[in-house]
Order: sequence, then C-alpha cells, then structure tokens
Amino acid sequence: MEKIMAIATLACAVLALLFAAIKAHRVMKFSEGTDLMKKISASIRKGANAFLKRQYKIVLIFFGIMFVVLGVMALLGLLTPFVPFAFLSGGFFSAFSGFIGMKIATNSNARTANACREGLNRGLKVAFSAGSVMGFTVVGLGLLDISIWFILLKFVFKLSANEITSAMLTFGMGASSMALFARVGGGIFTKAADVGADLVGKVEAGIPEDDPRNPAVIADNVGDNVGDVAGMGADLYESYVGSIISACALGVAAFGDIKAMALPMLLSAAGVLCSILGTFLVRTKEGASQKQLLRALSRGTNFSAILIAIVSLPLVYFVFGKENWTIYFAILAGLIAGVLIGQATEYFTSESYKPTKGLAATSETGTATIIIGGLSVGMMSTLLPIVIVAVCVLVAYFVAGGATSASMGLYGISLAAVGMLSTLGITLATDAYGPVADNAGGIAEMAGLEDEVRERTDALDSLGNTTAATGKGFAIGSAALTALALMASYIDKVNTIEGGAEKIANLNITNPTVLIGLFIGACLPFVFAALTMNSVGRAAQSVVKEVRRQFKEIAGLMDGKADPDYASCVDLCTKASLREMVFPTVVAVAVPIVVGIVLGCTGVVGMLAGATASGFLMAVFMSTSGGAWDNAKKYIESGVHGGKGSEQHKAAVVGDTVGDPFKDTSGPAINILIKLLSMVSIVFAAIVVNFSIL
Repeated sequence: MEKIMAIATLACAVLALLFAAIKAHRVMKFSEGTDLMKKISASIRKGANAFLKRQYKIVLIFFGIMFVVLGVMALLGLLTPFVPFAFLSGGFFSAFSGFIGMKIATNSNARTANACREGLNRGLKVAFSAGSVMGFTVVGLGLLDISIWFILLKFVFKLSANEITSAMLTFGMGASSMALFARVGGGIFTKAADVGADLVGKVEAGIPEDDPRNPAVIADNVGDNVGDVAGMGADLYESYVGSIISACALGVAAFGDIKAMALPMLLSAAGVLCSILGTFLVRTKEGASQKQLLRALSRGTNFSAILIAIVSLPLVYFVFGKENWTIYFAILAGLIAGVLIGQATEYFTSESYKPTKGLAATSETGTATIIIGGLSVGMMSTLLPIVIVAVCVLVAYFVAGGATSASMGLYGISLAAVGMLSTLGITLATDAYGPVADNAGGIAEMAGLEDEVRERTDALDSLGNTTAATGKGFAIGSAALTALALMASYIDKVNTIEGGAEKIANLNITNPTVLIGLFIGACLPFVFAALTMNSVGRAAQSVVKEVRRQFKEIAGLMDGKADPDYASCVDLCTKASLREMVFPTVVAVAVPIVVGIVLGCTGVVGMLAGATASGFLMAVFMSTSGGAWDNAKKYIESGVHGGKGSEQHKAAVVGDTVGDPFKDTSGPAINILIKLLSMVSIVFAAIVVNFSIL
C-alpha cells in the first residue's frame, strides 16, 4: 500500500508539471504583437521580477531566523531533526509556485491581447492556458514535495506513521508563512498602484483606465502579477498541501495505520488526472455573453468535479474495503460544498445577477450609497457559505463514523477539505487566467489597439473578476475546513506530549482560558485586516502624490506629448509593500506562541476556534464586497447608468477603489492567517506544554 501510494503520487506530480510545461510551451508560440506591445509587456515583466527579487531577500531573512529557532528546538529534543528542513522546503516550493505563475503570466499578457485581435475564443485560449500553467504547477509541486518527503521518511529513515506526519505538518507552516508574505506584500503592491491610478487618473484627471498617460499604469499591471498571480499561487499551494497533510495526520490518529495517509494522497493524485481532462472542455464562441463565458469555464471545472466524485468511490474501497466505505460521502460533501460556494460567490459578484446589477443602480444617488450597498452585499454573502460549510462539516463528521469515534469524524472533515481541493489544477486555472486578461486589456489600451480588441479583453477581464471572486470563495471555504482539521491535529499533538493530556483536559466553554482565547482569536482577523488595509492606504497615498506631481510638473503629459515616469511609481509600490508586509506576518507567527505561554493549551484551542469562525466570515465578506464593487463598475462601463465618464461611473470607481484592498489584500490573506495560526501552534506545542504560565 505504501509503495503504491508513493509511486502514484510522485507519478501524478510529474504528470502535472509536464502538462504545465507543455501548456507554457504552447503559450510561448503565440505572437506578442506589435513592437509597442512587446515593449509594454517587457516593462511589466521587469517590474514584477524586480519586486519578487527584493521580496525574496526579505523573506530569506525570516526563514533563516525560523530555521535557527526550529533547529535549536530540535537539538533540545522538542522537535524531530527533520522539522527545520521540512519548514524550508515548504516555503521554497510555495515561493517557487508563485514565481513560475508570475513568469508565465507576464509572458502571456501581450500574447492574449494580440490573440484577441483574431477573436474572443483565441484570447480565452491563451489566457486560460497561462492560468493552467499556474494551476498545474501548484498541484504538481505540492504533490512532489509531499511524495519526496514521504519516500525519504518512510523508506530511507524508516520512521513511524506518527513521526512522518509530525514532520510533514511543519512544511505546511513553511508554506503558510511564505504564502502570507506573498499575499500581503503582493496585495499591498497591487492595490496601492490600483488605487493611485484610479483616484488620480479616472476620478481627478478624467482619463480612461490603463491610459498610457497615467504614471501608475505600469505599476498597476505589475501589481496584477505579483499579487493576483504570485501571491495567489503561494496561497493556494499552502491550502493544497495543508489540507492533504492535516488529513494524513488525523487519519493516522484515527486508524493508527499508515494506510490512512493513502486516501488523501491518492485522491489528490487522481484529481490531477481529472483536472487535465477538464481543461479540454474550456472553449467559447465569438460574441459570447458573460453567462456564456462563465459556462465555458464552468463546463471544465464541473466535469472535473463529477469525474473525481466517480473515481473517489473505488479509491475509498481500495484503501479501506467494506468496513469504512461511507467515508466516501465525506469526500463527496467537500466536492459539493466547493461547487456550491463557488456558485454562491458567482451569484453575489457577477454582473449577470441581481446583487451586482442592484449595486450598480445605487450609483445613481452617489458615492455614499454605492459604498453602503457594497457593504450590504458582502455581509449578506456570508450566509450561504457558512450554511454550506456547516452542513458539509456535519455530513463529513457523521458519515466517517463520528458518532462512535470523534477521531474518525475529524478525519472525515479533513477529507472533505481534500475533496474540495482535489481538482485545484483546473479551479486555479480559471482563477489565474483573470490577471492575464486584465493585463491584456491594459496593453490593448496602452498600445492603441482597435476598439473591438478592447471589448474582447474587457469581456475576459470582467469574467476574470467573477472567477477570481469565485476562486477566493472556494479557497476560503477550504481554509475553514482545513483550519478545523488542523485544530484537531493540535489537540492530538498536545496529547502525545508528556504531560500534555492534563494541560488540555478541560476544553469546556466555561473554562476562562478557553473563553479568553476565543475572544482573542475572534479579534485577530479584524486586527489583521486593519493592519493590511492601513498598509494599502499608506502605500496608496505615496502613489497618489507621485501621480499628481507628474501630471503637474511634466509638461505635455496630459496632451500625450511627453512620457510619464513609470519606474518611479513601480519603485514606490515596491518599497512601500515590502516595508508594510513584515509586521502583519510577524504578528500571525508570534500571537499563537504568546497566547500559549500565557493561557496554556486550552487558551490556544479557544484562540484557534475564534479565529476560524470570525476569519471565515470576514474573508467572505471582504472578498465578495470587493468583487461586487469591481463588477458594478464594469457593468456601468458597458453603457448602463450613464456609462464611462458619468457621475455614476465616478461613484462606482470610488466603490471599486475601496473594494480593491478588501478583495485582493485583506480578504484572501485572512484565510492564510487562520491556517498559519494552527500550523504555528502545532509546531510550538511542546514549548507551550512545558513552559506555559497557566
């Protein structure tokens, strides 16, 4: 069983990476278009590369410090000697996933714009192929990391199942740490540039989006790649591996047998095959509406989901036989929950449906009402996902045997998260394609391409906003399930430490340490959101001042007779985002340790529960509000409610500007936060057990 699991996982990891390489090769065969298009694309590529290079230097310092800390703990016997190296490997692969995604995205933007000169379907093909590279790189590297570690720990070092999962949980911490740096740093960069470009360009100067006269326009396009591609890739890499290794850990706790690791790993491997098959169904026709474009992408993702649902049953039977075959329904619950959360998010953010159309209508009465309307849409959007996840948790818990064994029920919940993310290859492809289409629209505008080209890129971009919002909802839902599984892993970890069972015996809600931890945890997502929103605001202020200065001081800029200084805005965004990203990440790592030392293990459990509950709601609210504001603006730009340049449009631009850090910085970073809190708690559990005050 162990050898079959290892070989199958490794083989599918290689297959995913090979498929990504083939897709990348095909994308690179398309033409970048005119010399001006090539020049613009090269500028975006240069800015993105410069940002990541400087970001990785800062991240390297953090990982060096953590490696030393974990190494000292290993020398003291508090951790296995493999943990520091697992931490580094998780961070490396998370960063590498984002880097590869960014490289293909910056090489695909001009190619997508040029393909849109030939037709909408051709443009969709290039952008989606670029997104596929991102999607299959993430799952390929994730499975590669997991399978290599499993082979080393099991067949080379001959460790037990408990020792293997203990070490592997640590590379989840490395992946989460890197993902938080990438999401926060990239999110601050992209939204500072976007806010600066929109407020001064659209609202004050009255020039179109992506107008080449705007000094922040290149920085805005760079931001799409470092935030929405590199940041998102690192984010979903850690979601993917986190769900698999938490399921493996809980499976070993439930069954005491390494075969329990086989199901999540084989399920993820099968998901690669199903995702590859689904990509071949994504295509559309000329003049397609938003609903038709959505159906084109949904056709591929739904086919993959149905296929993995069919394949999962024989996999469960192969691993567990007749005794525990009902575990299959936990996987099915996760799959269905993922699809339903995606549809709920699509309903609240797509311009094809009532909420976003109604939000656009509120622009008729000014900026205040569109802000109020967007907040209302976001708050209301939390209801369906929370009900869906609640039902999924109940079903997964009881069908896996939770009525007779709590550990079995928790294993079922973790498998639901794996099921939800099993077809991440194609799900992420539909998400990652959005920033490529957005960049393509900017290049079409700056290069002065035909109006019909811009119409096609706008159609793809608007669809990208919806798929990005759907992808974020999907990631947030899976984060909630994974965080619940990791919380259970923490309790199990504490129980395995000498003296730990006594420290965590009383988890009653009336226990004051649990209650205090619950309040602290519930507060954390709000504090984290405040920190990241303030960071975007401060960075955006510097960009706004620079854009205003250039409009004022560069003679002939507004008349198109002089070129703006694009590089200064890119440099401003880079410095500001890298400076601002450090504190929120350090807070996320430090708080679980401090809470544990002061309140003990029960306080940590309370903190994790509070952060998971409030973080899930806050992340859904912020991501959906931002997506609705963005698409309401694009809906107005299509010609309704006064169209481009009208007072209604200016109100919608302000709404979109408020929503930008909601959906692209704070919201998606919170789902990493709730998992990182659990990962850090697990790694430092021995410290808390031995040195806590209470």
